[in-house]
Amino acid sequence: MFTTRPTLQGTFGMVSSTHWLASQSAMAVLEGGGNAYDAAVAGAFVLHVVEPHLNGPAGEVPILLAPAGGEVRVLCGQGVAPAGATIAHYRGLGLDLVPGTGPLAAAVPGAFDAWMLLLRDHGTLDLADVLTYAIGYAEHGHPPVERVGATVETVRELFETEWTSSAEVYLPGGRPPRPGELLRNPALAATWKRLLAETAGAGDREARIEAAREVWRSGFIAEALVRQSGRPTLDTSGAHHTGTLTAADLAAWSAAYEPPATHGWNGWTVCKAGPWSQGPVLLQQLALLPPELPRYGSADYVHLLVEGCKLAMADREAWYGDAAEVPLAELLSAPYNEERRGLIGAEASYELRPGSPGGRTPRLSALAGRTATGPHAFDALGVGEPTVAEPPASPVPGEPRVDADGGTRGDTCHLDVVDRWGNMVAATPSGGWLQSNPVVPGLGFPLGTRLQMTWLEEGLPNSLTPGRRPRTTLTPSLALRDGVPVLAFGTPGGDQQDQWQLHFFLAVALRPAVRGGLDLQGAVDAPNWHNDAFPGSFHPRGTRPGSVTVESRTDAEVVAELRRRGHDVTVGDAWSEGRLCAVARDPRTGVLSAAANPRGMQGYAVGR
Repeated sequence: MFTTRPTLQGTFGMVSSTHWLASQSAMAVLEGGGNAYDAAVAGAFVLHVVEPHLNGPAGEVPILLAPAGGEVRVLCGQGVAPAGATIAHYRGLGLDLVPGTGPLAAAVPGAFDAWMLLLRDHGTLDLADVLTYAIGYAEHGHPPVERVGATVETVRELFETEWTSSAEVYLPGGRPPRPGELLRNPALAATWKRLLAETAGAGDREARIEAAREVWRSGFIAEALVRQSGRPTLDTSGAHHTGTLTAADLAAWSAAYEPPATHGWNGWTVCKAGPWSQGPVLLQQLALLPPELPRYGSADYVHLLVEGCKLAMADREAWYGDAAEVPLAELLSAPYNEERRGLIGAEASYELRPGSPGGRTPRLSALAGRTATGPHAFDALGVGEPTVAEPPASPVPGEPRVDADGGTRGDTCHLDVVDRWGNMVAATPSGGWLQSNPVVPGLGFPLGTRLQMTWLEEGLPNSLTPGRRPRTTLTPSLALRDGVPVLAFGTPGGDQQDQWQLHFFLAVALRPAVRGGLDLQGAVDAPNWHNDAFPGSFHPRGTRPGSVTVESRTDAEVVAELRRRGHDVTVGDAWSEGRLCAVARDPRTGVLSAAANPRGMQGYAVGR
């Protein structure tokens, strides 16, 4: 089969990420004797520099790790709502949704501490060794991808008139960064240099990493973050608000390990973060599949997957979150999903139909059924993490758009690594985008906006609740074959992530019956799709019942049949759906492999 690139193979190490500089930096760490976890941390901090419109140190990251010979674990880098982030407080400001930008949307930053914990517990190198690549690109510059400049252009007026600290970094010389020129972030480089200087005398490697965590939580970085939260900032509500983040919130929170949510399917075991993320949606989509699948890529196949996704996403809305107990075992059980499967008919469904696991009564937000209508229908679908397609190719345009009030669309990164010892890691960093909040003066990066994913209604699993995590769309994956980790993968894309990942995973898992052998790049390249027939996770939380967006490479007969069945099909650009990264390891031979998404032309895999 023709693919855009070969599936890389080797035995030493493999990296796949959404930016080539991050991939190559991580590979340099492997070449220097580091393991997969050292490499992942180095690559992650480079992503903060080279994809600042997609992630930042004050964002969040779920990490799945499979140490060689050990158990798969989830490292939760999703911070909680601050103590002052109560529904009453936001309602008292006249809000019915958490703003999509500004400090009111900021959870306790989670990404930095998670990466430090990973490096401390599973890495082998010093913090200075893994930060050197990010410091170099921030201090000396890197040629930015076109989308960085395009994103900054959309926020130029906002930066010049309101978020002036951001203009200092991202409007050098009064204009957005351009490809072929060097973009520098000297404030960020200085932040990491000061962090290293303040922790250099703390003791051994682990002690220095612990000292860095303390600087983040209670030192100069914490002080700057709290000051920024207290500055009145224009946000998507059209008003200036201060945030709720305090020094006590930062000091009290730490990243933590937990067991993964899992589901077995045809000899595979897929591992995801728990229902504080949308990760179990992928597991439930697998649980909803019948014993015999329609022909891969056929209209029957696409219809089945789209309709199953709608049911899983309806359950996500009714049951997933960190503010209430989630009946996950029942949601993933065979009897429950066999009953739910009976709701999939021959025609497209247009209703949000959550189930009743264990006889419980589902409850949805009063705003959950709003549809996207009118001339700005596409705009109503969300501020957060879109596809990479351009409008009108997709109902969730990929280029971030920014209104005068700061309303934006951001996106996300992904990073996978496997080393020669068999250690494997999958991570999806996001949040803290340059268009989410003003750059914190003196630090070089902004706060995040993940609280926008919570509801300002009491009693829901995803209600805004102090000390609880907002339900995140970030959802990396690890898959085991006969109990052995063999595949790490993931994608940016917000609500689309577990839709694109399902199709990718099935393309890999069904490959022997489809194209004659495991081929990660072929599975990445395969025409993909998504639907928006459920409440979006990002402000302003719109939905588009019956929608399906497919790539134009999808067979015309399949598109026609989907429309005949009642699907509202949008045909997007040929390469507009999905941004998968993946690495794999064959435990029988030790052969490693990797692939990366060609869409957007900046994701790359490297290895040998």
